Amino acid sequence: MRVAQEYGPFMIQLNFLPQFPLDASPLALFGLLLLAGVIGGELVRRVLRLPRIVGYVLVGLALGASGLNWLDSKLLTESWIFVDIALGLILFELGRRLDFAWLGREPWLAATAVLESALAFAFVFLALLYFGVEPLYAAVAASIAIATSPAVVLVVAQEIKAEGQVTERALNLTAMNSVIAFVSSTMLLAWLHHEYRASWATVVLHPVYLLAGSALLGFGASIVAMTLARWLRKTERGHLVVSLGLIVVTVGAARMFELSVVLALLAFGTLSKNLDRRHDLLPVDVGWIGQLFVVVLFVVSGASLNAAALATGGTLALVYVLARFAGKSLGVMSLTYLSGVRKGAAGLLCLALTPMSGTAVGMVHRTGQLYPDFGAKLAAIVLSAVLILELIGPVAVQFALKQAGEAAEDK
Repeated sequence: MRVAQEYGPFMIQLNFLPQFPLDASPLALFGLLLLAGVIGGELVRRVLRLPRIVGYVLVGLALGASGLNWLDSKLLTESWIFVDIALGLILFELGRRLDFAWLGREPWLAATAVLESALAFAFVFLALLYFGVEPLYAAVAASIAIATSPAVVLVVAQEIKAEGQVTERALNLTAMNSVIAFVSSTMLLAWLHHEYRASWATVVLHPVYLLAGSALLGFGASIVAMTLARWLRKTERGHLVVSLGLIVVTVGAARMFELSVVLALLAFGTLSKNLDRRHDLLPVDVGWIGQLFVVVLFVVSGASLNAAALATGGTLALVYVLARFAGKSLGVMSLTYLSGVRKGAAGLLCLALTPMSGTAVGMVHRTGQLYPDFGAKLAAIVLSAVLILELIGPVAVQFALKQAGEAAEDK
């Protein structure tokens, strides 16, 4: 509505004023989420001595449906691009840590990733079936349970400057189980499409398109990155700009072509590391730029959750959390000794794989976009568990890495 004022016989149209109600600006939204998150994270760090991530999530809960509801569904949808960019930065860095040559020398680590992923799926699936959840819902929820939050493990490790055996194995297991989770949940789309009477072409081709297209996008980005790095030579600033630019481009392309941001960016990071035999692309540290998006990632993730859901789904969420932890722990404890982990570190590694966060929320969000009714029921099962693990997961990772003696302050 335009504002006009009348002065005697004259009507003055103030067309230069904005229209009301005002539309939210994405840039203003980003800035406000960033400021609120930083304040909450710093308070939690100083007062409670907990990871800043916990504060970011609590701020999100306060701003979302669990609190003031200032971040409604429309604003959350608009802010999801920031979540994807944050995940892209984290997954690229995580992928760069996954060294195929090292895994070739440590085959038991890859075996551990497969076993802990399989047991997490099996334990959660059987537990949900026991409590009366329909098989398709239980299977999709169990596939999401496989993934450890890359953001939580990496950000907490960076915050306390952790380096060492437990830290590196936790990061590598997280990268591998994130891929396994995405592949398994994508393959289950065929069952989901069949359940909703989709055409045979959709049942067969959609999972193939997601897997092959996302991997191909990541491969293409890695080739472009190595080519530009070779052309720019060893200029650290130029390589940083190339990496950041291609991360954003890959995120945008994944969204535009309805592909997976998770798999595309993990493929980009992993392949740019392992195909770069001449080491043309320098290691880059996204530093403070990445931190900006990480804060918004956890604020938005927290705002996407509804604490009131714990009142109705609390028991099932607790079952989900315990079954997942039991499956992952059994898998890790079974094979960790064979992978050369020092005595006493296996239990700490189990704790470091506790978190679930933005990746799980993204998987539920993607499923809900395809079939809203199914997505709503799936969210009722998964997101209550994510809420619990978003709060205790960072604390578990911090405790594990400090007890392992790998935090900078403990060295």
